[in-house]
Amino acid sequence: MTQQYKTPGVYINEVNAFPNSVVPVATAIPAFIGYTPKAEYQGKSYLNTPQVISSYAEFAAMYLLDDPAPPADPAKQYQPEYYLVAQAPHSSPPSVGHYVNIGGVDYAILPDPNTLYYMVNSLRLFFQNGGGPAYVVSVGTYGAPSKKSLPDSTVRPVNANVSLNDLMAGLAVLTSRQEPTMYVIPEATLLSLADNVTLMQTALLQASEMQTAVCIFDVIGGDTPDPVLYTNDIENFRGATGSHGLNYGVCYYPFIGTTIMQSADIDFTNLFGGDVAPLAALLNPTSNPNPAAAAILNAIQNPPANPLSNSQLQAALLIASPSYQQIMNQVLDYANILPASGAMAGVYAVNDSQNGVWNAPANTSIVGAVSLPIRLSDAQQGNLNVDAVTGKSINAIRFFNGLGILVWGARTLDGNSDDWRYIQVRRTIIYIEQSIKDTLRNYMFSPNDANTWAAVTSMISSFLTSIWQAGGLQGSSPSDAFSVACGLGATMTAADILNGFMNITIKVAVVHPAEFIVLSLQQQMVTSQ
Repeated sequence: MTQQYKTPGVYINEVNAFPNSVVPVATAIPAFIGYTPKAEYQGKSYLNTPQVISSYAEFAAMYLLDDPAPPADPAKQYQPEYYLVAQAPHSSPPSVGHYVNIGGVDYAILPDPNTLYYMVNSLRLFFQNGGGPAYVVSVGTYGAPSKKSLPDSTVRPVNANVSLNDLMAGLAVLTSRQEPTMYVIPEATLLSLADNVTLMQTALLQASEMQTAVCIFDVIGGDTPDPVLYTNDIENFRGATGSHGLNYGVCYYPFIGTTIMQSADIDFTNLFGGDVAPLAALLNPTSNPNPAAAAILNAIQNPPANPLSNSQLQAALLIASPSYQQIMNQVLDYANILPASGAMAGVYAVNDSQNGVWNAPANTSIVGAVSLPIRLSDAQQGNLNVDAVTGKSINAIRFFNGLGILVWGARTLDGNSDDWRYIQVRRTIIYIEQSIKDTLRNYMFSPNDANTWAAVTSMISSFLTSIWQAGGLQGSSPSDAFSVACGLGATMTAADILNGFMNITIKVAVVHPAEFIVLSLQQQMVTSQ
């Protein structure tokens, strides 16, 4: 309508020079679901409440225990308990687990499974590997220890305090959040095999329905794999993930040995449930007495009027007893073996920031990873990467001489799919879909006519052109890389318009990785002398 002016004067009519544009969504916002030492801050509970954090300091303030006042030792955030169990004599060193030899006897270092939790250290790995903003869903605080160890090193730890219902509830609250682009549940590996099946299949189903996030999984048994029978763990995992939403899932194997836990985080209170008597029998045996260690152990059991702090007693005990040093080194190595999912979320974040979501998050190192519980060969990885029976691919983390530990795979669980085989393809499409979807809300209830169709087509084309220029789409020109169609006779019928539908068809040529590089070498005959 022509505006009716009634008073003489000068009027300004501002005209938009630029159309609406697509605002790219964030691509590396993980949601960590698991247990924390506490879940309240300033009197407010954060149980089953998705909370955004941008640093480990923020996480510590809300979810870690407060440090006590000096001169007491800092509060421990992660308190696994370990037991030393004497083993029957054998001719060769055990191939699975952690052992220490004291006085000619091998002792297996076995955890109390009810004291194992991975959430806190997985977040530390995430931020150490360059992670940024993340969601945290605390499903509960730590439960009571069982005060007994695993029967032997071949038994997989199942933490009775880690509940399937708790983790399922934490996963469910994310259905109201569109921002997370990754689901990370490190403590899923502490469930029983049956409960782990339910959790993973539920996570994949939720991810496929929301179409906003991928699930990063770990394999039960990846912490202490048998050199030969580890394939049973892989088979169990493949059977557990079902058949729905596989292109929204990705798995990494094995666990990684890290430097997250330091010597100050573990002391004698983490052994034998805090009972010093069994430790004294090892460090001060009647057959080989150690008076210095005996005096320190006595001070622990019978504190004087002005007792030393635990950190002081720990330092003294390490000096007094080489055997204790040996024990603590092995315990620390064990405590530092963590699921790779938290670190991979950080790798994804750095990859997206530096190279774009369309780049494969592979052939890169993991900050803080110093060892692997199993070193896979090319042949062993081949069985993980391609499986003719289930089609489910598992990405290997491998050690290479001169290069160190590298992420050596970028496949989704849907390894047999030509469309969704690669994780960067899946994540790139999520990025494009969600970015365009969010922007198209501006056109809700706009006239469904040629002007709107042209504006939408131009807006989406401009967005896809920027992705093509950044290397996210393949083709020598934008027309080769993508196409956008919207209009009567092209994507809509008259009935669609009458029913209020505006249909848009987008085709994109996403970049695929050079996963297999084949060199052909042939000797050529001499053509001249």
